[in-house]
Amino acid sequence: MMKDPLLQSSAAVLPGASLQKACKFLVLFCALHLSVTLVYYVFGGETTYYTERQHLYGHRANSTTGPLVSVLAATEQSATQEPTAPCPDPSPLLVGPLRIEFSVSVDLEEVRKTNSEVKEGGRYKPKDCKALQKVALIIPFRNRDEHLKYWLHYMHPILQRQQLDYGVYVINQDGDVTFNRAKLLNIGYAEALKEYDYNCFVFSDVDLIPMDDRNIYKCYSQPRHLSVSMDKFGFGLPYNQYFGGVSALSKEQFERINGFPNNYWGWGGEDDDIYNRIASRGMSISRPDAITGKCRMIRHERDAKNDPNPKRFDLIAHTRHTMNSDGINSLKYSVVKTEKFPLYTKITVDVGHPPS
Repeated sequence: MMKDPLLQSSAAVLPGASLQKACKFLVLFCALHLSVTLVYYVFGGETTYYTERQHLYGHRANSTTGPLVSVLAATEQSATQEPTAPCPDPSPLLVGPLRIEFSVSVDLEEVRKTNSEVKEGGRYKPKDCKALQKVALIIPFRNRDEHLKYWLHYMHPILQRQQLDYGVYVINQDGDVTFNRAKLLNIGYAEALKEYDYNCFVFSDVDLIPMDDRNIYKCYSQPRHLSVSMDKFGFGLPYNQYFGGVSALSKEQFERINGFPNNYWGWGGEDDDIYNRIASRGMSISRPDAITGKCRMIRHERDAKNDPNPKRFDLIAHTRHTMNSDGINSLKYSVVKTEKFPLYTKITVDVGHPPS
């Protein structure tokens, strides 16, 4: 019996169509399997691999993140981590003798641009090593803006080459009462410690610039007199006990002498009082040599309300009797205003009035 040609044709085609459908299903299944495997590899299996590898090498694993997140987190942590290797001593960045000129004009905006690593408030620390000391630079101040420009212009590059962790504090005496340099230095010490755990304090007049960056603005085993060879005195000391200009004391040394006297109003005497305090505690003055310790002073007239102190000689004669009660332990003042500038912190203070 002859079969229906249409049925015969359909029967002949059916096995091929089934095979085609089976192949499509197989391809779809393989694609789905591959997708699942890929997702597991990225978010599951790969994390397990990294977890085991980190465990093998002693690293802490984070099993809730993929490898890319872990790598990015590790990179960010490395970028923000403080350096642990101490900075070399002496710094390899020092250049030695410097040319210091006060005849050129100084633009503080340009100074800021060329010292871009200095943070707001005049704070800086080396990026590639851990500074050996944390130094607060204290400047007693009133109406010396032009001199301050030169100080900032020259000193920031010097201090950075010396690889110090430092901050600059300009302690500005408010009002027009008689100037009290030593009390401003005490205030600078107290205010700087409120911001950072400084262990060294450099007290600098605003008109003095070192002529050699090997004259390191840091603290030593003994109180340090840094401005030992001033052009004002023909690059020598006016007398052996001189401790004026720029000096450095560690926190321990400063507390040992009860800081500086608060009762020297007007010019002169407080440096000799500080020298007597140091000597009475069995310490001595250390100094750089006369070549390394060279510095220049900006020529200027004596400030108004800073006349010679007529009581200075009598006060100096009684240092040993007054130092335990007159100093950081008796310091009284009030802060009028604190301003954070790009290159320094300016703290305006009311120091009170001299006794009548």
